[in-house]
Amino acid sequence: MAEKKKINGMIKTVLELGPTIAFFVIYLRIKDDMFVFGGTEYSGFIVSAVVFIPILLVAMAILWHLTGHLSRMQVFTAFMVIFFGGLTAWFNDERFFKMKTSIVYGVFSGLLGIGLLQGKSYLAYVMGELIPMTEEGWMILTRRLFVLFLLLAAANEFVWRTMSEEAWVKIETFGFPAVLFVYLMLQSGLFQKYALEEEEG
Repeated sequence: MAEKKKINGMIKTVLELGPTIAFFVIYLRIKDDMFVFGGTEYSGFIVSAVVFIPILLVAMAILWHLTGHLSRMQVFTAFMVIFFGGLTAWFNDERFFKMKTSIVYGVFSGLLGIGLLQGKSYLAYVMGELIPMTEEGWMILTRRLFVLFLLLAAANEFVWRTMSEEAWVKIETFGFPAVLFVYLMLQSGLFQKYALEEEEG
């Protein structure tokens, strides 16, 4: 297994969030335009979604080159983007790309739920090195994130089915990540209460 290498936090943040911001900016620039490829007309949204794929892959390649590591969540998310982005382009149907978010959150919730039924925290398996906590703490956090991901999946379905395309893009780019970030920040008390104390010596 390749050894993880540390990089500047700002660079890491840019590589992780940059592709999504790039998608948002590109979409705003071409959202009202139509493009013809191979005799087929594509909307600005679909072109933005397709362009997002290579941008994401390049950012992940750079991140892997600099750190020697990609998380399972990053790899899974990239696979879903490629798969549903491909379906979006193939069928010329933006609904595939919009449903991707629901499926990603739904899969995360489902995996956490399966672990909970087994009395395990798959979250600890993925993030245990980043947040050292007791088993009880991980189980509590897993239950909370199981519910959150389920709610985010349902929220995405509601947004893309009932709101405008532009509204979905804005909520997808900023709204859902902000909810997840704020929710995790609110768990600081849990992290402190169940933190593993470092052994002396």
